[in-house]
Amino acid sequence: MAFWRTTSHSFPLLGLLSLLLLAVASTTSAAGIHLGVIRKPAPDVPVFREAPAFRNGETCGSDRIHVSMTLDANYLRGTMAAVLSILQHSTCPENVMFHFLCSRFEPEIHATIKSTFPYLNFRVYRFDANRVRGKISKSIRQALDQPLNYARIYLADIIPVEVKRVIYLDSDIVMVDDITKLWGVDLGDKVLAAPEYCHANFTRYFTDAFWSDQTLSSTFQGREPCYFNTGVMVVDVDKWRQGGYTQKVEDWMVVQKQNRIYHLGSLPPFLLVLAGNIKAIDHRWNQHGLGGDNIEGKCRSLHPGPISLLHWSGKGKPWLRLDSRKPCTVDHLWAPYDLYRSSKHTFDE
Repeated sequence: MAFWRTTSHSFPLLGLLSLLLLAVASTTSAAGIHLGVIRKPAPDVPVFREAPAFRNGETCGSDRIHVSMTLDANYLRGTMAAVLSILQHSTCPENVMFHFLCSRFEPEIHATIKSTFPYLNFRVYRFDANRVRGKISKSIRQALDQPLNYARIYLADIIPVEVKRVIYLDSDIVMVDDITKLWGVDLGDKVLAAPEYCHANFTRYFTDAFWSDQTLSSTFQGREPCYFNTGVMVVDVDKWRQGGYTQKVEDWMVVQKQNRIYHLGSLPPFLLVLAGNIKAIDHRWNQHGLGGDNIEGKCRSLHPGPISLLHWSGKGKPWLRLDSRKPCTVDHLWAPYDLYRSSKHTFDE
């Protein structure tokens, strides 16, 4: 088993160029190690290079870090890049356990993960899309209406009961810091931790019909509702189960079907239930919005400050923009983690 050491750290934003150089340097530190290309298991499953195996810490215990992500053919390339980034920057990558949620079990995708990451600790779970089909309302973007986008609501019901805490991550992220730091967040008495944005215009996430109905809008009475992005969350799944939060989120989805109180997908019901009542963590853990808005996906710049996680939320995805040869500047920060066989942005063979 071949291992080598990399340095895992976060960094202040010293300019886009220095960030890009750091990402490229950390990824290409494997120079001289041959990375094989796995065989394509099925016509519709992308082909990926085999990822290197990392061992970064001198000593690692047996404590597991549980990470959950969704598996979707359209986002598989993003998932592979996200997993690589997490392992590369983790002090103890062998302690990270991945819980993948998919709409249907596809042996080809399972085999692809195993071949790309031979030493990965992971399990794949089927999410029953029928649980949400009748509850989903049309949003401003078709991708937001996919049943798998709602799987995070049912996470506590799907993963094993012995898992007490999980980090949920979207597939369009890359981690540039040690995930152990995020895992160690003190939730206190809260069920969920995430970066919180209290200066965002909260009213725009809901329709006039919602704000004009005193019964509905009064749900925020007694708390300061602040926006948070559900693509990066640390969740106490025990508290989630005990508090019946799945049902609480579902109840708002029923209201949405009847009254059309928001325009986005799975985010607003989370805000209705939890906004103003989460553990706020440093913004460095979700540099979101890099995919642009939900309609046009125009390029955006990085926000000032230190960065531990980059998130291409929004319509524009870095792999699509790179392939079209019309990338945004920030997409070059994603490229070093791309394991797609045809990629010219990652490891040399």
